[in-house]
Amino acid sequence: MTDPLDRLTQELDAATPRPDADTRATHLARAQEIFDRAQESRDPARLSHDRPARAGLTERVRAMFASIGTRGALGATTAIVAVGLVMTIPDLRNALLPLGPLSVSETRVLPETEVLPATGADGADSADSADSGGDDSTGLLAARPVVKATDTAEADLRQRDPNRAAATTSIIAEQAPAAAPDAVVGGVADGFAMSAPAPLPLILEAEPYLAPPPRDTEAFANADTNPLRIVAEQPVSTFSVDVDTASWSVLRSSITAGALPPPDAVRIEEMINYFPYDYAAPDGDGAPFRASVAVAETPWNPGTQLLRIGLQGQLPAVADRPPLNLVFLVDTSGSMQGRDRLPLLIQSLRLMLPQLTEADEVAIVTYAGSAGVALQPVAGTDRRAIDAAFSRLSAGGSTAGAAGIETAYALAADMTADGEVSRVILATDGDFNIGISDPEALEELIADKRDSGTYLSVLGFGRGNLDDATMQALAQNGNGQAAYIDTLSEAQKVLVDQLTGALFPIADDVKIQIEFNPAAVAEYRLIGYETRALRREDFSNDKVDAGEIGAGHQVTALYEITPVGSDGVRNAPLRYGDQQVVAGDAAELAFLRLRWKQPGAAASQLQETPIANRQGPADADMRFAAAVAGFGQILRDDAYLGDWGIDDAIALAASSSEDDPFGYRREAVSLMRLAGSLMR
Repeated sequence: MTDPLDRLTQELDAATPRPDADTRATHLARAQEIFDRAQESRDPARLSHDRPARAGLTERVRAMFASIGTRGALGATTAIVAVGLVMTIPDLRNALLPLGPLSVSETRVLPETEVLPATGADGADSADSADSGGDDSTGLLAARPVVKATDTAEADLRQRDPNRAAATTSIIAEQAPAAAPDAVVGGVADGFAMSAPAPLPLILEAEPYLAPPPRDTEAFANADTNPLRIVAEQPVSTFSVDVDTASWSVLRSSITAGALPPPDAVRIEEMINYFPYDYAAPDGDGAPFRASVAVAETPWNPGTQLLRIGLQGQLPAVADRPPLNLVFLVDTSGSMQGRDRLPLLIQSLRLMLPQLTEADEVAIVTYAGSAGVALQPVAGTDRRAIDAAFSRLSAGGSTAGAAGIETAYALAADMTADGEVSRVILATDGDFNIGISDPEALEELIADKRDSGTYLSVLGFGRGNLDDATMQALAQNGNGQAAYIDTLSEAQKVLVDQLTGALFPIADDVKIQIEFNPAAVAEYRLIGYETRALRREDFSNDKVDAGEIGAGHQVTALYEITPVGSDGVRNAPLRYGDQQVVAGDAAELAFLRLRWKQPGAAASQLQETPIANRQGPADADMRFAAAVAGFGQILRDDAYLGDWGIDDAIALAASSSEDDPFGYRREAVSLMRLAGSLMR
């Protein structure tokens, strides 16, 4: 029994007219005549009948059509038209390329005078190869535009993301030009007419697959844990204040993503200073801040005590604040793609705009390959202009961070007038890979700019290639703060709730020095502040930079101390060492010295306060600060906690989280619980 499909095929074959040889020859001759006439009207030297028969493609096309018959010829014609459409319609061509769409922003058209000669295997041009009987494929390649990667494409892609493909794939394609009315549009090989003007070669780059960046490209600024020191040998501890909060946000982003943070990402002082505490405000004696001191039992080591030093900055009335000049320095490089980067950055900066007044000014500078001014200075209340500038921002290109910094500082200098405060807010993932990328070189650049009076704050975005080390170097040397924005809620906290402190300085180069009384304290260690340590002689040297305190800012520092005669002393006395201890009144535990400069001043001021040797019960603030400090030490696997573990930290934090209007402490307890699950 005959299959129905076979019967249908037979009937179609029977109904199909057979090709007439004379008609086909007439049509081909007519086509050749039209072709030659069009050729002659443009360049008589290129008439097809003047070329060797074996070098021309026309005879091969004739033979192809003769061999495949009418239906086959129709199919071949359809295929040629489809290929022509693919190569001439950009969207269709892009959709069919195996490596993905070609980026319009990465398309470069060569000048019409720029020629890409095709060569044969021996280096001769295609015409010579054809005349000598070589393969005409080189002629085909010569006659159509060659699409390849630009000379800088691979480097540019590497700079944007080190995880991109090792090289950009070269693509050979052709684009049919817009033809004159009497021109023949089609291929551009031997035997076919070329439309005028000749098609321009296009340089198109294929975007390689973007793999997620590995975590090990992140770089964090930290140092070895502070050691336990013997008071008889080193009674003085000196460090710069730190009001940064980036570390807490970074570890939160890691833990909520299901992974413990890298130990180097854990800076305990930033974790402690992330949370607000109830410290007494300045009493109007002229100092911009007030120191509060407390001593309580250490939760993790019997026989030791915690010494807490808290500084509370004054908070002037908002109406009395000076005009503010803000330059948003926005990283728009390729590494800023992703919802947690440039889009979150723009949303975050928009949150602070309602806090600005008509006396304030805002400008926007972007950098990606080179720096440019995206918005000239406008009034802080000109929301339409600022929002429009934000809407035009997009990520792409490499990261010319140094050029952006130079441009931003120059613009800030032009905006500044007497009595005004100027600040550059750098928003980036810290991935500087063009210009000055070395943290030490960037540190020197910012140190030079610091003398201009313009402050620098750094906001970090994104994970995977976060260069926290560079961000910290910039903030510390720019008299500013560093924060990491992982959620819009964090942006609300940093840029709205704490806006005044983040933007308006009340004290520069603030240094803390503690001299412990050897009659009362045997050993001590500073918990955190490893990257803020100063030499003893740096305290009185006004040329040594230190941290700043903004309006309303708080600073908290914790020492674990071991009283003289306690069972908690870890270091036995030396057999042959100096056994003489300076006689002193044990009623004083230590002596606190604070040094700072008024904003813009060159000389520092000194404040000294004795610390009484008096232990009391720990209040809720001190218990919570101790819980956070213990949590940080657990994450860093420090050796000073004994058997005290994550469950102890959770219980201590939970017991001191009642006064928590914004839920920060409850969030900390939840993160500790989640971290505990990840540790088990």
